[in-house]
Amino acid sequence: MHGLILAGGEGSRLQRDGIRVAKPLVEVGGRPQIVRLVETLFAVGCESVTCLVRDTMSEVEEVLRSEPATRAATVRWCRTPSSLHTLAEGFRSVPPGPVFCTMTDTVMKPADWRRLFAETRRALDSGADVVLAVTPYVDDERPLYVERNGQGLATRIGSMPTNPPIVTGGVYGWSAAIRPEADRACKEGMERMRAFLERLVTSGHRISTVEIDRIIDLDGRRDLEQAKAWVSATWGRSGIPLTSEEEPPRL
Repeated sequence: MHGLILAGGEGSRLQRDGIRVAKPLVEVGGRPQIVRLVETLFAVGCESVTCLVRDTMSEVEEVLRSEPATRAATVRWCRTPSSLHTLAEGFRSVPPGPVFCTMTDTVMKPADWRRLFAETRRALDSGADVVLAVTPYVDDERPLYVERNGQGLATRIGSMPTNPPIVTGGVYGWSAAIRPEADRACKEGMERMRAFLERLVTSGHRISTVEIDRIIDLDGRRDLEQAKAWVSATWGRSGIPLTSEEEPPRL
């Protein structure tokens, strides 16, 4: 399975909060976010890692090349008009096969990354078209809710709250069969990835879910401060993926 990090956005909400650093380079646990993600994707088992980065952020590649653990990552530049176009461009940038994909602003515990990757691989091997990381931790301006059946398959995705509330968490497993679907949706004028997910559900695709206790998206300064405090309190200075079977302490 190939890793894909989507960093095609401008990080406008962080900029409005006075954060001038490019979004992929904001530091959590003392390390740039994209460095943490590249290390994580290699550590959990991705064969390759591709970073799709907005072409105004040349400093991102400089940082990745300066770190021994991240030099093997491939950087591809983009200036895409929407999140769905970034995903479609990302699919064209990675080698053939299934894709383990994360947004550049996703923060999770190392042990949860490992479990999510393992369960994503199992679900795709068992015939799932898509795997979604979902969480009951709802702290987003525009959450995307997921309704599931008893087998953990998504039956509805949208802005209407579910009971209990479960929302998407910014990490996805994509089967190879989904790649052309993203291109087709872009050509038909679709722009948002959330609309693409809604369409996949309504068109009958098999979408598995993996529930994670807590996922933080770094949309604004408040999110960034929460993530820094959480990483420091929960698993130490760096949050680098664990190399042993020892689990980090839980809050």
